[in-house]
Amino acid sequence: MDGNPVDTNAPAAGADREGESWGSFLAFLLKLVLVVLVFRSFVFSPFSIPSESMLPRLWNGDYLLAAKWPYGISKYSLPFELPVVPGRILASQPERGDIVIFKHPIDSTDYIKRVIGLPGDTVAMEDGQLVLNGSPVPKERLDDFIIPVSANTRCALPAAKETEADGTVVCRYARYRETLPSGKSYEVLDFGDRPIDTTRPVIVPEGRLFVMGDNRDNSQDSRFMATPGGGVGLVPQGLLVGRATVIMWSTDGSAEWIKPWTWFSAARWGRIGDTL
Repeated sequence: MDGNPVDTNAPAAGADREGESWGSFLAFLLKLVLVVLVFRSFVFSPFSIPSESMLPRLWNGDYLLAAKWPYGISKYSLPFELPVVPGRILASQPERGDIVIFKHPIDSTDYIKRVIGLPGDTVAMEDGQLVLNGSPVPKERLDDFIIPVSANTRCALPAAKETEADGTVVCRYARYRETLPSGKSYEVLDFGDRPIDTTRPVIVPEGRLFVMGDNRDNSQDSRFMATPGGGVGLVPQGLLVGRATVIMWSTDGSAEWIKPWTWFSAARWGRIGDTL
């Protein structure tokens, strides 16, 4: 028969190449998922701030990265708390002043607070003054803390709400700087006299932590018994998830998905990149 010979293998070769392409693509996706899983489980993981309990350092609407390795790796480091890690590997104790993320002892919700007391420490509050191991923690009055009212910020006290000369509505709170024995300092807010301003001395047992929110009168922390959605009691170190490291994004909550320009106007640009 005249004419060019027919390559009867061409269709089969094309099908093989297509199958190899899909196989390579799926292998790439699997590797990518594994890399992301390892990164989020053992290196850094994103968390959001849903409340004002850590004002003035952390604002509702902040998105931060938490380092997963400083306190060791456990099932709480893994997505869905997969029980594939026995106990806590490479366990390490936080330092006083660290901002830690941990699982609530009862409902396993992610919480974020500042470490105040380590095992063996005695922690108490006396008329709003933090007392650590029998000694008052130095507390210095600073300028008032002022934060604009927004979808993510509401004044906790009616008296704190003010309107500035330019018409901006803000919340104004009394602000102080506390300095721990190690020399580490941080800012706290004080709403004035509150029942929780005075607490009995508590000795932190082995394997536990005494944590507090920087917004002292608006924080459910170790001063309260552990209850679902409420206080956390003395936090077992085995529930630690990571240490807050950097704010990677912050929004005042006014953005709308259908209005892309609001994604930029809602951003708190001055907070992005702040280390903790």
